[in-house]
Amino acid sequence: MQLDGVNIGVAITGSFCTFDKIKIEIINLVEKGANVLPIFSFNAATINTRFGNASEFVKEIEKITQNTAVRTIEDAEPLGPKGLVDIMIVAPCSGNTLAKLSNGITDTPVLMAAKAHIRNNKPLVIAVSTNDALGLNLQNIGTLLNTKGIYFVPFGQDNSSGKPKSMIAVTGMIIPTLKLALDGIQIQPIIHCPNMK
Repeated sequence: MQLDGVNIGVAITGSFCTFDKIKIEIINLVEKGANVLPIFSFNAATINTRFGNASEFVKEIEKITQNTAVRTIEDAEPLGPKGLVDIMIVAPCSGNTLAKLSNGITDTPVLMAAKAHIRNNKPLVIAVSTNDALGLNLQNIGTLLNTKGIYFVPFGQDNSSGKPKSMIAVTGMIIPTLKLALDGIQIQPIIHCPNMK
């Protein structure tokens, strides 16, 4: 499936070290003709880190997508009833968001948007970025892998010697994953080799 004219929700959570890579993929989606609706968790929209200023990043993404970002639970809730997006991706998906999503918690704009979206039986894609993927969050990843309508961007260990429980999605695989997920297909292999690109 091509992405031209497809409405894609890109939900950004607080794995700040991956923001530059996610921005590149948002640019790629827009260049392919997708209409991208940015959605921010409270943390992603407000916390300044050594990786950048939060408000500047939000403005930059809004400029790239030409859409006002969803930043509140109230603004996220209509995504389901109004059917505003054809597919949604949580990228990056932090360990905190993974845990809450797998347990049905909806206390951020991203989680509310995901809940509202999947109730329409439309695909939800996860781009993992967490230091405890092979620790406390492994069970949550397993739950989501076995949930109908949820798809994963291929992911693998990003620093097996320094952070052996950490795993991160291969952002360059976001577009192929979205294309297949629109057809109900999980891209393979899901687990990527350590020498990720």
